[in-house]
Amino acid sequence: MDSSHNSKERLSTLALAALGVVYGDIGTSPLYAVKEVFSGAHHPIPITPENVLGILSLIFWALMIVVTVKYISFIMRADNKGEGGIMALMAMALRNLPEGSRSRRLVLLLGLFGAALFYGDGVVSPSISVLSAVEGLEVITPSFKPFIIPITLGVLIALFMMQSRGTASVGRLFSPVMLLWFCTLATLGLINIIDTPTVLNAVNPYYGARFLLESPMLGFLSLGAVVLALTGAEALYADMGHFGRKPIQMIWFCLVLPALVINYFGQGALLLSNPAAIENPFYLLAPAWAMYPLIGLATIAAVVASQAVITGAFSMTQQAMQLGYTPRLQLLHTSGARIGQIYIPAINWLMLIVIIALVLGFRSSTNLAAAYGIAVTGTMLTTSILAYFVAHKLWGWNPWYAFFGALPFICIDIALFSASSVKIIDGGWFPLIFGLTLLLLLTTWKRGRALLQKRLSEEAIELSPFIRSMGSDSGITRVAGTAVYLTSNLNGVPHAMLHSLKHYKVLHERVVLVAVNVLDIPYVGDAQRVYVEPLPNHFWRVKVFYGFMDEPNLPEALDWCAEQGLDFDMMETSFFIGRETLIARVNSEMNFWREKLFIAMTRNASSAADFFKLPANRVVEMGSQILL
Repeated sequence: MDSSHNSKERLSTLALAALGVVYGDIGTSPLYAVKEVFSGAHHPIPITPENVLGILSLIFWALMIVVTVKYISFIMRADNKGEGGIMALMAMALRNLPEGSRSRRLVLLLGLFGAALFYGDGVVSPSISVLSAVEGLEVITPSFKPFIIPITLGVLIALFMMQSRGTASVGRLFSPVMLLWFCTLATLGLINIIDTPTVLNAVNPYYGARFLLESPMLGFLSLGAVVLALTGAEALYADMGHFGRKPIQMIWFCLVLPALVINYFGQGALLLSNPAAIENPFYLLAPAWAMYPLIGLATIAAVVASQAVITGAFSMTQQAMQLGYTPRLQLLHTSGARIGQIYIPAINWLMLIVIIALVLGFRSSTNLAAAYGIAVTGTMLTTSILAYFVAHKLWGWNPWYAFFGALPFICIDIALFSASSVKIIDGGWFPLIFGLTLLLLLTTWKRGRALLQKRLSEEAIELSPFIRSMGSDSGITRVAGTAVYLTSNLNGVPHAMLHSLKHYKVLHERVVLVAVNVLDIPYVGDAQRVYVEPLPNHFWRVKVFYGFMDEPNLPEALDWCAEQGLDFDMMETSFFIGRETLIARVNSEMNFWREKLFIAMTRNASSAADFFKLPANRVVEMGSQILL
């Protein structure tokens, strides 16, 4: 009985915590979604009772089909050892696909493009959320209009400057603020529904279908604004590893979905009774005396939503680094208690610069809305296609079952993406250009690393005969201590070792070759962290395994070698790292300009010593030139 009670209490606690992190983005959509449908700069819909009921019906069923059925009921089952998100889904989809196959290349490209679009969403979301919240000041009095942009920039700059201190202090406010926010959404909506209860007819899908059939072009174009009600749906899946599936599902059905639907219907009821309220239907739900507190609460909720997106960008970058799709970047831990709280300065300041440019360039939430839909729908479409590969290739579903299971979601995603693409000229070009640029960087880094490893392998000396030649009669002096050489090829002699021999004419009495392998699972248990293989003449070969969400700490990993007969004394151990100077060449296997780009990325990557947390006073770097 006590165990059952404790389990329910823990589930409720996790559900409340998920409310503060997972649902911030979709929870702030009511600030702008309905307004953009009827008064946006991109094909606004005339305000008539039929159109209002039709749009509300589309929003309701979009929430039910896309979020509830697709993400909550289906996609969240595709967890990679409990973890979710586009990178985890891609790793699962790749698992049973043969190397070099067309399907593998397609999955890889889709996954990386989806990840790139996620970053596009990550810069548009804070911009539109905070800007739409602050725009409530203009509803009170037009004299506030000149201050909207400066206040928005001030809030966003303060938010990004706080990142280096960690999210713990802000995080304590997440759940209570969002609980108050969703209760406020429901209360404001309910008050207006009571005044105009006919709006509840929109639950009937007939109104949405009639709207689409009577005005096909108008209905199609409206989908580009309706999709704004779905922003943040991907976060439900991406943050699954932090809270688990059940807490996220529980808080969705118990609070978030009802609150969102009631608020959207409340805005619709307000428009039915007062079409002039389209100026800002969200804020005009509230009485005049509540306007200032509501603006303050909306701004805080927008900050919470932005914080969740920023944290997601840090986490995505960490995964991409582990899987070898981005250069190593400086990564700082902001909490000694929670390992997942990280801060990546380069990503933080890059996002802030882009967000400032977006706010100054677009200047209103209406203009930004055009840039928002493309990133959201593109990521959704990518997720649906990757889910098909997981169901067929990994779960073993019949290909036709998997195809027809994914087809309805893919069709809906294509419709939403197509409707959003109409706004490319008006601003939708930004996330596409941003995403394609990031895709170029991700693929260039991966291809460049593969080419570099190929060059190193071609020039490497075979390890086995080299070790046999290092016996007592080799003439090579062996000095006290342990030398650890980091290498990606355990069958060849590391370049750093050859350079060490060339310059010092000695080897340590014990030589350990270490290769780090990142698996397509999120975490690797400590008991499976290392594999040790003794070799002749006091050489050792060690494989270290990490999951794509593990944080590498090589000295800690090497401590586990003791169980397999290899002890390390860090004061007697030197770490040798190769640092290659890359030279581009014409007519290589990669375009010359991409070689130049790869070399520039390599120069700006952080050192392996920092990435693997090696003791600075025990590291020796050996340089060499490599012709790509």
